[in-house]
Amino acid sequence: MASAAAIVARNKAAALGVGANKTPRKYLNQDFAELRARCLAAGSLFEDPTFPAAQSSLGTKDLGPESDKVKGLVWKRPKEINPTPQFINEGAHRADVRQGSLGDCWFLCSIAALTMNEECLCRVVPMDQSFDKDYAGIFHFKFWQYGEWVDVVVDDRLPSKKGKLVFVKSTATNEFWSALLEKAYAKLNGSYEALSGGISLEALEDFTGGIGELYCFDKAPQNLFQIIQSSLKRGSMVTCSTKSETGTGEIVVSNNMVKNHAYTVTGAEEVSYRSDNIQLMRVRNPWGYKEWNGPWSDKAPEWNEVDPKMKVNLKVDCEDGETWMPLSSFMVEFYRVAICHLNLDHICCNENLTWCLTEFTGSWTAGSTAGGGKNHPTFWTNPQFWITLEEPDVDHPGDTKTPLCTVIVSLMQKEQRRKKVDGGESFSISFSIYKAPKEVREMKTRRPGGSSLLILYYYMTCYGFYMTITCDPALYYAVTISIMCIE
Repeated sequence: MASAAAIVARNKAAALGVGANKTPRKYLNQDFAELRARCLAAGSLFEDPTFPAAQSSLGTKDLGPESDKVKGLVWKRPKEINPTPQFINEGAHRADVRQGSLGDCWFLCSIAALTMNEECLCRVVPMDQSFDKDYAGIFHFKFWQYGEWVDVVVDDRLPSKKGKLVFVKSTATNEFWSALLEKAYAKLNGSYEALSGGISLEALEDFTGGIGELYCFDKAPQNLFQIIQSSLKRGSMVTCSTKSETGTGEIVVSNNMVKNHAYTVTGAEEVSYRSDNIQLMRVRNPWGYKEWNGPWSDKAPEWNEVDPKMKVNLKVDCEDGETWMPLSSFMVEFYRVAICHLNLDHICCNENLTWCLTEFTGSWTAGSTAGGGKNHPTFWTNPQFWITLEEPDVDHPGDTKTPLCTVIVSLMQKEQRRKKVDGGESFSISFSIYKAPKEVREMKTRRPGGSSLLILYYYMTCYGFYMTITCDPALYYAVTISIMCIE
């Protein structure tokens, strides 16, 4: 948890507008405009001392100094890789994102999803950057971090081998925006190695400040297709994940699906086929190749019986990692879908709701505020936050005689990815929400005894999650819980 002084300073800065996307906080106090002007005046190219072209920026284990992945690695600027580099070549597109040797498919499929929303893309990737005008070897990108936007500066020295990029690359060999974005995110998280393995919702939330939602297929609602389709139409970003029961690494199976891998969901449509409506999902592999080869894939015979106009609109007929598949196969090949909503109104069907947003900051500190699970005697010492619900929804589902309020609770833990590389703990997090009895309302006691448990959200080992709750107007308090998991 940040110190009280740091919180006060942050609140003062926020009151002045610092932390908004247009006025982001300068990460590590590096001012992009000032640093670029200084380099231009000196006729030099920027070299970032906070994330140097050195082993420390790569990692300590999988990308450690003895790893085969880093042997022969050379840091090069784009102009040393391609004589005519471009920041963005004919617009940013999901095909610009092709995975390299780093296991960050979760991050790259999120970048691909980001390119499908131009407004969000421009909030993360400032478009007024190039290798021509005012070029000084310095670039910057914006990320949402725990309630505020930060501007991350990087130099353009990129890991390469034999004159080719080692990590993410674009289909166009002279385009470098995606590689530089990956470097900025690696800096934000401490190293390139820190990006190995993750959940796509982490990156999606960092790209948007949105609310993340996970649907595991063993508990998926009947209308999941409609939820995904509606989310895509509203501009939400959607990804999906595969897993293998037999191994931990990425495995290509006979139908060309990659297990233990993350994909971008780029479409959800219904087509008329043999007097029936078939629900189809379009998914993209961040590798840029290896596509599903089953029913409704690029060369599948099913397309020969589809209305020609629909076929033109939907068919993808090149080996670019993107293809259609029936919903039935989608539910078998994948095991969960992640949706990042850019607007709270997208989470609930009722679009007449007016939301009030409140943010709380706390910490789990051993011996003080790390109280353990619900059955632990020190459970009540966990961080707690009061929630007062006074105005019921104007229009709510269910019994109209009972006025209800809708609350969205999102719990997020900070800096865990940065700590992971150094052997830091991985935490399972959860929260309980209690309806406060009269004596608690008057005394504001921290002990939950006598309170009625409204909801206990089950433990999840992840960056963060949210839950939508409907309840009657009253005073509640949320108890946040963290338990260390030894992996």
